Amino acid sequence: MKHLLLIEDDVTVRENTAELLELSDYEVTTASNGKLGISRAVEVLPDLIICDIMMPETDGYGVLEALSQNPKTANIPFIFLSAKTEHKDIRKGMDLGADDYLTKPFEEEDLLSAIESRLAKVAILRSFDQRTEKAEPGSSLNDLDDLRETFRDQALLDYKKGEAVYEKGKQSNYFYLVKKGVVKAHRMDNQGKELITELYKTDDFFGNPVKNSQSAYEDYATAMEETQLYAVSREEFHRILSQNPRITLQLIEVLNKNLSELKQQLMDMAYGSVRKKTANTILLFAERIEKHPLKSIRISRADLAGVAGMAPESLIRTLSDFKKEGLIEIEGRNIKIVDADALKKIS
Repeated sequence: MKHLLLIEDDVTVRENTAELLELSDYEVTTASNGKLGISRAVEVLPDLIICDIMMPETDGYGVLEALSQNPKTANIPFIFLSAKTEHKDIRKGMDLGADDYLTKPFEEEDLLSAIESRLAKVAILRSFDQRTEKAEPGSSLNDLDDLRETFRDQALLDYKKGEAVYEKGKQSNYFYLVKKGVVKAHRMDNQGKELITELYKTDDFFGNPVKNSQSAYEDYATAMEETQLYAVSREEFHRILSQNPRITLQLIEVLNKNLSELKQQLMDMAYGSVRKKTANTILLFAERIEKHPLKSIRISRADLAGVAGMAPESLIRTLSDFKKEGLIEIEGRNIKIVDADALKKIS
């Protein structure tokens, strides 16, 4: 049974809300003011906190700030329940780190849905952390610096000035990271004139990321001075990307080539991953909250993006696409699954 802490100075609201939560199979501890709420939170370490804003002793904003500074309570989901309805008040609460903000009077279903969503998020992230601890090396990369560290465990190749790293038409077997030196990517025009398309320096990635084993390089790469490169096989590179899709878009921005097919290939990889992760995350929330697929789920975009491991902007664009495709309906902050089977089939 999940343990909730309700901090509310109004006796009637506190008792009625506590009764509602207890009837919904939650264990409830109450506090009549902010100061008492802070001490109760540290004492019982609840699974989630519901807090009013306008209270004696310490207001709700002060409660959240105090608990956020305590390592024991900093990660407890926090929901404001307040009569303050102005946008600036809601924005202040969310800026302080609240997970949700419900205004009084509230619908019972909205409160219960918000609680279920926050508890589901915590459960999902904990399961992800457990998988990460058991995962093999290279399967929990957060950014491109982590990716570079992975490359530094691979083969180190030396090239003299003017030596070819790869040639146009040759099979692309490796993706590279520059340890030192400079490499130029170049092509030849119809008159045999060299056209340099890119220069790669220390800590730059380059190569052909296409997954097809029969793919060939479409340009030349040549060392412009004595150069050392870390080389990762095509298969290993795609294994790393498949286990760490969040870094794919970062890699696209770093590469930023004028070679349209190269950039389109990476975009396809990243976009497909975004669609699949978004669909899976929606279904995962529905499963953890144990809602019928046709019922609405109250999930913030930030929660979805946080669990899916993607930028909120990418998530919002994908949700819009899903809505246009008739897979979901969006009503305010609620998401309703229209076609669960289609979401499961997204690749």
